[in-house]
Amino acid sequence: MPSVSFKSVFIAVLLGTAIIVAALLVNSHRPPVETAQPSADLVRATGKCAECHARETSAVVHQFERSRHAERGVNCLDCHRPVEGQDPMEHRGFTLARSLTAKNCAQCHATEYEQFERSRHAGPSWAAVRGTQGFSPEQIALGERFHPGWIKRPAHPVGEMEGEAATVGGCDACHDIGKPNADGSFGTCTECHSRHSSSVALAREPRTCGQCHMGPDHSQIEIFEESKHGVIFTAQRERFNLNAHPKQLTTVDMPAPTCTTCHMSGLEGLKVTHNPGERLSWFLFAPVSTRRPEGNSGELQMKEVCLKCHAHTQVENFYGIAEKVLLSTNEKVKEAQAVVAALRKDGLLDDKPFNHPIKFVEFDLWHYFGRTAKHGAYMGGADFVQWHGNYELARLRNELDTMAEELRTKSGKGGSGPVKPGDARP
Repeated sequence: MPSVSFKSVFIAVLLGTAIIVAALLVNSHRPPVETAQPSADLVRATGKCAECHARETSAVVHQFERSRHAERGVNCLDCHRPVEGQDPMEHRGFTLARSLTAKNCAQCHATEYEQFERSRHAGPSWAAVRGTQGFSPEQIALGERFHPGWIKRPAHPVGEMEGEAATVGGCDACHDIGKPNADGSFGTCTECHSRHSSSVALAREPRTCGQCHMGPDHSQIEIFEESKHGVIFTAQRERFNLNAHPKQLTTVDMPAPTCTTCHMSGLEGLKVTHNPGERLSWFLFAPVSTRRPEGNSGELQMKEVCLKCHAHTQVENFYGIAEKVLLSTNEKVKEAQAVVAALRKDGLLDDKPFNHPIKFVEFDLWHYFGRTAKHGAYMGGADFVQWHGNYELARLRNELDTMAEELRTKSGKGGSGPVKPGDARP
């Protein structure tokens, strides 16, 4: 085996040293953003993240490139780095949050998050299905401060009846907009704005709200599309500027309203809010609707929106008719509830949920058709007040009375006519 000469070793060492020195010299001239710990500035300067994701998940790169965030110089790490309370994870030299939440958005959009945090889209939305599951004591306290009694509640009996798979695949898909996060926040903003587009226009699109506000239990999107508001929007959509700045929005941009125009937008000087209940006057979703604690203020704020297009007399007449429908529906629901309460009092029904057909009828009556009638009245959906609301209320009341009579006859406790509110059988 030939021996290695001293000269060869010397040359190799010399060349190696020269290469190392050259590398150090080149590196010393690189900008700090390329030599320091991976940072948002590094991402901004070099386009890191997009290098890989353009190949692996290309759509998210293109969505982001078209976003207002991209126009403003926001980059991937600005949103994806962990904030207080979030679990970190290493990802190709970067430290990222394992799960993004509304808290990441709140770094820049603190006011919007605080408004959302007070809304029924936050804690009450999740608690309506899961009760207190997943909430920390601090989150329960915060939710109860804004919505007393709506967080400390049991899981919904429909979910328990249908099972975990149906709840995860069904109820949770909408109600996780307010899911409690381990970092102390609620939900995620991406339910309405999408993850990488972060789009105001998408949030103003009625079908975005209609992802969850649809179907027999809260048919707002169907009612909107039937209403004159919805017809105008559909017919003239190309004339709407859904991308207009939220604080500079005018009726030139939105000549007819979508859901957000009425409930959230800062139309011509009105205050922007991310609490969709702020302009509401009644709890329409409840079996028997009651006035919201801030209902008078909410009604005035909503009427300010109406007055952008309608005369004062029109607005007052509309509200007067809607309130009569609401009060009438309340009475119909209370009468039906009195029939079932009397059966319980007489020992013909127990307190367990959904273990007798008449309990489904009672639930359908208020949960589907009572809500529909009230929502139709406040959203200009005449067909939903009438055929999908009051007609169904009458039909189910007849069915409920027939079933109550059958229960009494079968038990030997005799039958009688429908029970009126406050007139339960002894």
